[in-house]
Parts: sequence; C-alpha cells; structure tokens
Amino acid sequence: KKDRGRAPRFSCFLKVEMVFFFFPPHLGLFSQRCLERMKNSRDRLLNRYRQAGSSGPGNAQNTFLVQEVMEEEWNALQSMENCPEDLAQLEELIDMAVLEEIQQELIDQEQSIIREYEKSLQFDEKCLSIMLAEWEANPLICPVCTKYNLRITSGVVVCQCGLSIPSHSSELTEQKLRACLEGSINEHSAHCPHTPEFSVTGGTEEKSSLLMSCLACDTWAVIL
Repeated sequence: KKDRGRAPRFSCFLKVEMVFFFFPPHLGLFSQRCLERMKNSRDRLLNRYRQAGSSGPGNAQNTFLVQEVMEEEWNALQSMENCPEDLAQLEELIDMAVLEEIQQELIDQEQSIIREYEKSLQFDEKCLSIMLAEWEANPLICPVCTKYNLRITSGVVVCQCGLSIPSHSSELTEQKLRACLEGSINEHSAHCPHTPEFSVTGGTEEKSSLLMSCLACDTWAVIL
C-alpha cells in the first residue's frame, strides 16, 4: 500500500552508478551529512520559505530544500570518495526504503526549523502587541528603556533613564509623539515581523535624535 504521507522517491538515486557507492557504511555517513547540511542551510531555507508566502510547514509533498540538500551532499561525497571498482558491488542493491527514511528525516528537520521560526514570529508579534497596548493604556512609555514615562518639558523630550532630545517643533505634545511612535512601529511591522529597537544618537556637539532600528531587516529610521 502506497504511503501518501511521504515525499516521492529521491529520483537522482535511481542511477545505476550509485549502486557502487551506497553500501551501508556510506548510507550512514550520507544521512549524517545531509542532516548537518540542512541544519547549516537554515537561512537559505527560511528565505525560500518567506518567498513562498509563509503558508505554514505544509506536508511532505511541499518541501523547500530536501531534494537540493540530498543532491548537494551526494555530489560532495562523490568527489571525496573513491567508488569501488569491483563489479561484485553490483550485488549490493540500493535499499530505497532506507533512502526514503533519510529523506523523511530531512523533511522532519526542515519542518522543525520552520516551526521554530513561526514560534519566534508569534513571540515578536505578541511583544509588539503588548507594547502598543501599554502605550495606549498608560502614560507615554520611553521606547529606549521601556521602563519610565516620557515627558515633554520646554520642547525637550526627557526620561528618567537619561534620554534628552530637543524637539524639532515647539508644538510637539505627548499625544503627537505617541502617534509618531505608533505610526513608525506599524509601518515597520507591515514588512517585518520582528520588534524594532530604539536608541539615542548624537552627543554634546551634535543634536540628539531618537532612532528606530531593526537588525532582522537591516533598516533604521529617525523618529525625532
């Protein structure tokens, strides 16, 4: 009975020449190296997953790197190993069930990486929602220390944490500053699911500014 839950067989292993290579010791090495290659290809996998629309881990029929990883590792091992010349090796038939088990292990690892990534996104979204909710329900919280309240005194935005930024407008109010911060965060979240960070730039000779930056998407913006 055909197992519909598994991916199609790894077609490149149907070549007769591979019979020379895949006797049991090499199968174990191949499996280990494939799993390691998949682990080291996390960024490539997630980029491809995001490009596909992040439709969820999906099923075994919808993989992103499994076939590619197996082919890459086969080529790498083939270049390292001397394939036996003894024709008796032809008697060592490739066990396709074992190859499918290796493929299934890679599918499981791929989906595990994607699930971990999805959990990270959900955590960042939750943190962002909590931060915005606190801003709406409470006095304006300093985005740099996220602990004390911001105040605007004589056109200067100040906080107990040491933040002090002269305003570009004498008409700046806490309400306008809150709207500016929320608008910047929402604009960032429209293209990046990660939570941005805030910092103060400049020094005594240069006018200080409030900067919003995100390491995940490598963007920054001057807020104030």
